[in-house]
Amino acid sequence: MKSLLDWLDQRTGYRQITREALYENIPGGSRWRYVWGSTLTFALAVQFITGIFLWMAYSPSSQTAWESVYYIQDEMVGGWLLRGLHHYTAQVMTVLLVLHLMQVVIDGAYKAPREVNFWFGLVLLQLVLALSLTGYLLAWDQKGYWATKVATNIISIIPYIGPSLQKVIIGGADYGHHTLTRFFALHAGVLPGMIIALLAGHIYLFRRHGITAREPKRRPDAAFWPDQVLRDAIACLAVLAAVLFLIVRHRLFSSHGLLGADLAAPADPSEAYSAARPEWYFLFLFQFLKLKWFAGTREIWGAIIIPGLITGVAFLMPFIGRWKLGHRFNLGLLWMLIGGAGLLTYMALADDAKNPEYRLAVKQAEREAERVKVLARSPAGIQSSGIALLRADAFTKGPKLFAEKCALCHRYDGHDGTGKTPTDPQSASDLKGFASREWLTGLLDPEKVTSTNYFGATKFADGKMAKFVKKDVAHYAPEQREKLRKVIAALSAEAQLKSQIVFDHRDSALIEEGRTLLQTETGCTDCHEFQKKDEDATAPILAGYGSRKWLISFVTNPEHPSFYGRRNDRMAAFGDKGILKASEIGLIADWLRGYWYEPPQ
Repeated sequence: MKSLLDWLDQRTGYRQITREALYENIPGGSRWRYVWGSTLTFALAVQFITGIFLWMAYSPSSQTAWESVYYIQDEMVGGWLLRGLHHYTAQVMTVLLVLHLMQVVIDGAYKAPREVNFWFGLVLLQLVLALSLTGYLLAWDQKGYWATKVATNIISIIPYIGPSLQKVIIGGADYGHHTLTRFFALHAGVLPGMIIALLAGHIYLFRRHGITAREPKRRPDAAFWPDQVLRDAIACLAVLAAVLFLIVRHRLFSSHGLLGADLAAPADPSEAYSAARPEWYFLFLFQFLKLKWFAGTREIWGAIIIPGLITGVAFLMPFIGRWKLGHRFNLGLLWMLIGGAGLLTYMALADDAKNPEYRLAVKQAEREAERVKVLARSPAGIQSSGIALLRADAFTKGPKLFAEKCALCHRYDGHDGTGKTPTDPQSASDLKGFASREWLTGLLDPEKVTSTNYFGATKFADGKMAKFVKKDVAHYAPEQREKLRKVIAALSAEAQLKSQIVFDHRDSALIEEGRTLLQTETGCTDCHEFQKKDEDATAPILAGYGSRKWLISFVTNPEHPSFYGRRNDRMAAFGDKGILKASEIGLIADWLRGYWYEPPQ
């Protein structure tokens, strides 16, 4: 073995390199504040290693990016750990970079002859932040897509060259496949190459000039090995422990908590995403731009000019710090920037905590993120793309379509279907539980029939149905009320609602009796058609009432003779007039009826 090592040393000189690396002189001996450079190198190594393995399973295409990340996160053995290490190490690196910058400025390690090395460090800081920004998009989920769109829109406000520069960066006039591929090329190729080159130069210059100790004479000098190496190793293990904690923290407090990094629903340019926010280390800039000073045309000051001036002053620190007063100025500037960034971040979080629309958007985003994974794990799996799963899902798309097209008049449990309260007053019925026994019981209740949730805000509040309920049903004897209960059960059974399958099966005899009563004793068939053809019917047909076919036909054209005909009150023919596609009407109907995929228990 000795002969082999001697041969290797003769060819490479590794012993001399090792000796120079391990036995470098440390003024004043080993110290904990010297660990930041080593922890950053360790974090970068973790990023490069995990990034390579992620690359092996990642597919950089707008049609496959989210799907491949879902596979890594939820299907690949250990994928959640791999992605979690990459994601959270990137976040921890930001903290380490700030701590390293603080140590350099406090110790005066930016002064001559270390100016170039300090500049290398500042550029490395910006490159690492660029890595975070470009990596944010690669999951191609709603969170990353919209946050990146907000960030890159800032470029467009640069005078003269802004719009053209933005097109170059995003690969065209709008965000899409080429945006993703360009960001991937930057994230996996260009930026790592630049970082490696600058890191090599940074380490070389650091070795050339040595460590700058703030108070080197309190203790005798010592070699890098073994004390400082031990401290660096402990610090690197602490970084790894912190990252692992971040990966599993949700699972520690909940058996169903997330392992690894979160993954939002697939990116959908057609869906507004009010929950979009940059990562926490960019929140201060996000909040800074929201200040009233930068409204309108002054936005360029907050987005470009002021950050550019601060960066310029940072690069001038080695010259400013030549004098004692200049060094104090640099320290004051550093603490002011860190304090200001911290305050702005706190303000951003506080504003979001007080914003009900943002909180509602976050909850909706979380539901969709969980829902798309449920659909992806279904027997059908991902047939074409992740976004196609949500677009064809009544549970997800139904309430959105209802909010957009129906909530101008109707409500769903008092809101627009997505949890928001519309600004327009309610002028048609509340459709939560439509055609269920409970809903029909309310419709035939003299106290409720003309309330806002039924006919109250429509012209039917003075119609035959409302008068019948308020005058006749109001005076029903107990025996008649029992018959009405059976009629309600029979009519509700026509809808074949999933929520009532068990009750409808149990009450089959009662339902059959109710069907007979509906035709013979209640007077319903005086206006409605039920089972027997009736050309004189003037109200909606009751056969199949509330069923999928009935509901789709009704929404398609409520003026059809089978429904309200010329007596229709304002409701548009959503299908016949092309307001909604047939598939969209089907999604609304399925959502109102409670029909969507649910995993077996």
